[in-house]
Amino acid sequence: MDLDALRNANFKLLDDAVRDWSTLVKHLETLKKDAEDELHQAANKADWAGVNSQVTKEFIGKTAGEFSDAHTQATTIHRILDDVRGELKGYHQQLVDAIEGGRKQNLTVIGYEGGFTVTTNVPPEARATQDKDKQSEITALRDQLQKILDKATESDNSAKTVLQAIADQSKLGFSDASYKDRDSAAEAIKQADRLANLAKKNPEDLSTKEFDELTAGLKKYGNDDLFAERFATTLGPQKTLEFWAGVTDPYGKGNFDLFRERRDQMDDLQRNLGMTLANATQSDSVAMTEWKRTVIDNADKMIYGNQGGPMGFQVMSNLMRTGDYDDQFLKEYGTKLMATERKFTGNGEHSNSIWLHRMPSGPQLNWIGEDSGNDPFTGYLKGLSNSPDAATDFFNQEFISKSDPDNPFERDTDGDGKNGKVTLSNFQYLFEEREWPEETNHKGDDLHTGKNNLALALEAATTGHPAGEIPTRDTPAHNEGQTKLFEAIVASIADDNTRLTESGYMSDSMGQIASEYLPDINRATTEVDPHPEQDDEDKKDAWERVQKLYPVFGSSAELEHNEVSRFLFAVGQNPEGYAAVEVGQTKYMGDLMEYHLNPDLPESQRPHHDLELTVRSIARHSGDVSGVLAMGRNEAVASEAVKSDEEYDHSMAQWKNVISGTVGTGVGVGTSFIATPAVGAGVGGAAGTVTSVVLEELFQDAEGSAKDNAGPKIGDDWQNGRTANMEYTRRAASEAAKMYNLQHPGDVASWAEDESSKAFLDAGEYMRTVAPELVTDI
Repeated sequence: MDLDALRNANFKLLDDAVRDWSTLVKHLETLKKDAEDELHQAANKADWAGVNSQVTKEFIGKTAGEFSDAHTQATTIHRILDDVRGELKGYHQQLVDAIEGGRKQNLTVIGYEGGFTVTTNVPPEARATQDKDKQSEITALRDQLQKILDKATESDNSAKTVLQAIADQSKLGFSDASYKDRDSAAEAIKQADRLANLAKKNPEDLSTKEFDELTAGLKKYGNDDLFAERFATTLGPQKTLEFWAGVTDPYGKGNFDLFRERRDQMDDLQRNLGMTLANATQSDSVAMTEWKRTVIDNADKMIYGNQGGPMGFQVMSNLMRTGDYDDQFLKEYGTKLMATERKFTGNGEHSNSIWLHRMPSGPQLNWIGEDSGNDPFTGYLKGLSNSPDAATDFFNQEFISKSDPDNPFERDTDGDGKNGKVTLSNFQYLFEEREWPEETNHKGDDLHTGKNNLALALEAATTGHPAGEIPTRDTPAHNEGQTKLFEAIVASIADDNTRLTESGYMSDSMGQIASEYLPDINRATTEVDPHPEQDDEDKKDAWERVQKLYPVFGSSAELEHNEVSRFLFAVGQNPEGYAAVEVGQTKYMGDLMEYHLNPDLPESQRPHHDLELTVRSIARHSGDVSGVLAMGRNEAVASEAVKSDEEYDHSMAQWKNVISGTVGTGVGVGTSFIATPAVGAGVGGAAGTVTSVVLEELFQDAEGSAKDNAGPKIGDDWQNGRTANMEYTRRAASEAAKMYNLQHPGDVASWAEDESSKAFLDAGEYMRTVAPELVTDI
């Protein structure tokens, strides 16, 4: 900063800017509150249906989020401007005071573009006796002024850097980067530069102290938007890959002593580096856009070029195991990954020996878990499990077309006994056809990390929320891509249940998926045609009643009853999968009773004018679902696929901690919201609801059975399972009738019990009819 620019500074424009931003922050605070309270919360309580549930509600949620981000960004900018104004005014005053002090000492300060000079006003004839002292005064004033200018320049430049970085974060909309002042934002950028320069070092030269600084720094700042973008772009895409490959390669490009002393901290570094890079990819800055493009362009190449090394995909995918990566980046990365898979496997005809081969002295690219990390799908699929939209898009993409002359896949698709080429999606290839690498841990036990991560990614892709989480009121209704994928999952497992039963570790995700499609599953058990002929009034009326009985907000999955039953039978053979669906179905049944028995429910939303028909319908189809699950449970126990029936009770009891005392965050909530006219309540397990009473009884039974080996247990045999289901259904109907003071609640309960019992038994007969080859006689 030039001396005259600071000396003659007019701060009016800066004062005006600070005042304007302060006013804007106040206005945005009001708008943010209005958007949340009057738009977002109201949207969550509304009874959305059809396209509105997919588009309008989600749009309102995102719009409310934009107001929040706008307020955050404006607040940060105001704080930075206010800070820099205060500092520059202070430096201005220091400069003026220093120049005035020099004038009193007969010193003159002359500024010019690019610098300044300090001279004395003492006449030449008087200087002879003062030269030595005067020169020291000139030097002291010059140094004082330069120090002030240096600080003012640093203040001005750091503010500019931070404001530019914030502006670059989001090409469209607003950034949610929040800082209490200019210094905290500037410090984040400073630390990013410092740590990136450490990571740029040759891994052979990296000390344990520097390793620790990197690990701690990435953990501290990894979620900071400005830090993450600056770190990634300063390090660069190539150096990012070389750093991780090098630091995990003690016998090649790395440092053996460092590796030996810090091997137990490698997982922390991998986790923190992945989180930082994921955050960085959310930035729209030009530099970060180029970083992402370069990573994808070079992903199918050896990272050291002619010198070999692991492939870019292998390194980058292992850094995707943590964090939420940008959706578009994941989509483009996945497209390139599948193209490379086709190239190295003959379009999927054989395994990929290029990726699966690892030299004994090569880098160990994964430290989170026990797999080696050589298969890039393992890490990439874990990344997709945190990014639902990208996962949905990826799995629905075409892997290979039946018109491709080099397509190796043939199937009998029309039952005529002749095979023909078929088109496969990415889901079908990965779930049904791919030869997954065989790996073992140090004990010799088989590892299935890749396929387990596949299940997690499918969970995110079908539900719309990250795997392992429970849907909330903000979880959007299912869209066409998600329901299309769920239909494919059901059809695939129904076609060959060993795709799941021989990979039981995937069943917890499959159970969670099913629990969030219970309206669609219950619809399928009615066997009512969802596409009746236009002139068939009876079938049209029947389908309309089904839609009212099981409201679906958003896109609905169209499923066949026999396929749903085969699917649930397979899921039921795993305790965790069984528990997710059974708890979800019991809960959903209770919600339906409470919803449909409400006398204030408008006639237009009633499936039947006869209350008994409604209660029996709910009980029948719920009994069908629970009956098939019980068949799967008994099959697993009878075949000794699980050690004991207590494993099921234990898994059931675990769900109590997940849904107890929550509203709108229970099993299967994502698309099972039911807005009750009287109270506007969503599906939940809150105390006082029909659901809470029924679930409390279910969990008490499960906990008692899990702890006590004596006495009857839920599902120990067919009769006990049937009896338990009858009790829960009867209790739900009874509690709902009492809640609304309906006449003859005992009759309502009896209708539910009777229909539930018959449906449970019928489910067993149905399975023996449609899939006799799967069922062991019970």
